[in-house]
Amino acid sequence: MAMVCLSDFEAHAKKYLPKIAWDFFAAGADDCITRDENVLAYKRISFRPRMLRDVSMMDIRTKLLGTEISFPVGIAPTGFHQLAWPDGEKSTARAAKALNICYIASTYSTCTLEEISTAAPGGLRWFQLYIHRNRAVSQQLVQRAEALGFQALVLTADLPYTGKRRDDIRNGFRLPPHMKLKNLEGAFEVCDCSEYGLPPNSLDPSVTWNDIYWLRSLTHLPIIIKGILTKEDAELAVRHGVQGIIVSNHGGRQLDGGPATIDALVEVMEAVKDRIEVYLDGGIRKGSDVLKALALGAKCVFIGRPALWGLAYKGEEGLQDVLRILQDEFRLSMALAG
Repeated sequence: MAMVCLSDFEAHAKKYLPKIAWDFFAAGADDCITRDENVLAYKRISFRPRMLRDVSMMDIRTKLLGTEISFPVGIAPTGFHQLAWPDGEKSTARAAKALNICYIASTYSTCTLEEISTAAPGGLRWFQLYIHRNRAVSQQLVQRAEALGFQALVLTADLPYTGKRRDDIRNGFRLPPHMKLKNLEGAFEVCDCSEYGLPPNSLDPSVTWNDIYWLRSLTHLPIIIKGILTKEDAELAVRHGVQGIIVSNHGGRQLDGGPATIDALVEVMEAVKDRIEVYLDGGIRKGSDVLKALALGAKCVFIGRPALWGLAYKGEEGLQDVLRILQDEFRLSMALAG
């Protein structure tokens, strides 16, 4: 079957991935309302296309914190890529480098930061951080990432506790025995790794805005906050000196009943007023979705589940296919919108 659009990759992944892996990737919190709204909200936004604009030459490149990428799409941090493809995050890193885009590697990768760096030397990579109760673990991760040439630190702010994902509970989700959270091996004394490969309650729910200063003391890397959905928090992010915001609701996997990210983007942009860069993830399924997000102010968007569908199809090659489809659709949408 020809893979024409991202939903083709979704259908393939649902058909061929083990049910427990598919359910983990697809899961939303509670009734999955926010997860589904992320996608549906784009359908309610329409263009005002302009005609006779000479679209024979178009430049779809942009810059993230000063580094050029080939088009305004990156790969959002998601965990456990080996559930989708044996080479896991190494394939993800290679595909991102091949397309010259940004890949945000997750704390919960099934490959080490060193393996990811070696797989795609010179690629643009940021590191996503969860802060654990054992702060020394988080500090070591940040310093490893900086030493390996990761170019920014992305702090996930919306996960003091893990959202209730019903299918994972029903399935008794566990990482297969041969898979490990490679960046956290040996980090915890307790070996009961019941919750997504970690001991229960290992994340620090006491994290506040003041911890931005703590992170700043550990690294020279620019800090980006992921999980902002309101103008109040956008203003606090600017006030605390971060370099960027990712408007995100964790793919609808945390609080169900929050806004779709494309809807939240509007109020965040009004608060930020171009003082820092604003990005978005959640619900991107077509090149025209990318254009809508940019038209509403985002500098770049990041894809989560579609990247995993690409990996599940043909690893690095499948992910490149997904990215090229989005790139072609984005370019076409730009031309047709004038």
